[in-house]
Amino acid sequence: MRSTCERSEENQEQEVEAAAAAGHLAGFLEAEDGSDADSGSDLETEGTHGLGKLDRDTLYLGSCRTYSVVPAPELNVRHRGLGPQGVRALASTLTSNPYIKRLDLRDNGLCVAGAEALADALSKNSSICDVDLSENQLGAAGAQALCAAFAVNQAVQKIQLSGNGLEEQAAQYLAELLLAHTGLKSLDLSYNQLSDQAGEMLGPALAENTGLTELNMSWNHLRGPGAVAFARGLEANIFLKVLDISYNGFGDLGASAVGEALKANNVLEQLNMSNNRVSAVGALSLGLGLQANQTLRILIVSRNPMRCEGCFGLLKSVQDNPASALELLDFSDIQVNREFDDLASSVKVILPGLSVKTGARRVEYKKELLPVLRPFLPASAPK
Repeated sequence: MRSTCERSEENQEQEVEAAAAAGHLAGFLEAEDGSDADSGSDLETEGTHGLGKLDRDTLYLGSCRTYSVVPAPELNVRHRGLGPQGVRALASTLTSNPYIKRLDLRDNGLCVAGAEALADALSKNSSICDVDLSENQLGAAGAQALCAAFAVNQAVQKIQLSGNGLEEQAAQYLAELLLAHTGLKSLDLSYNQLSDQAGEMLGPALAENTGLTELNMSWNHLRGPGAVAFARGLEANIFLKVLDISYNGFGDLGASAVGEALKANNVLEQLNMSNNRVSAVGALSLGLGLQANQTLRILIVSRNPMRCEGCFGLLKSVQDNPASALELLDFSDIQVNREFDDLASSVKVILPGLSVKTGARRVEYKKELLPVLRPFLPASAPK
């Protein structure tokens, strides 16, 4: 069988639609049920076009019984180079498919045209609850179409849009999605180009959001006023439990705003602030929030230029809060000294469940006395 990239657009559309009706999607559906990967290779494409929803479902269920498998809950078509035309063909089969729960189209070159075709299908499908559209060159127009579809389809609970070149214009549509989609639980916007203006738009939306529990904003450009505005949104949010803002540029002002947020926020459990240009001054401001917070369990601040002084200040803030829920405080790739070690030992007495991770692996060397060698004397000396 020729690969997907070698087929003509017409043949590709026919094969995808026909195989989808039989539950195999042209041999590239990777279902988690362990069914035989070659079982659909002999399926005919004749007679499948124009089937109604009932006929399609009957054919699919019949095929599942024939091959002794359960209806596939996941459609994994990542890294297949479908392009806009291939996605159009696939989208036409999703509208009436009630079995797919998770759709993975990562790295398929959807672009705007493919995103619009898929958005139309997703707005009509009520079974898909998990969608991965990362690395698809969506841009602002593609994000606009998909966000509008997700706002209509409240069944989708997890969305991954990582690595799509999303900038400020796309942030407007993402902010509208956060306000409209109350059923959304997890959103991944990592590895995009969301910067200051994006933070100023997403912050207020995060403050008003009433459902999101996990948000990944890592590897973007949140800094300056945008970082502060985003942190203020965190302060008002009462649902978010996991937040990753690593590899941005929050700096000391952003760290101070996050510290203020931690004073008021009593929901957040995991926070990753790695590599955010936070100095010792920013660490001390962040620590003010740790003195009051009682819900945060994991705090990662590795690869920040806070030096030992900043690490010591953060840990001292934890020591001053006996009600702290911290289980992991991660200072990886930051050198600390013996004074910090002594403080960590003291804190462990108050919070025995806390693990403190540092970048310096120290080995204690003990002096060992070498065995005394007796001088070699011959058994008998010549007279």
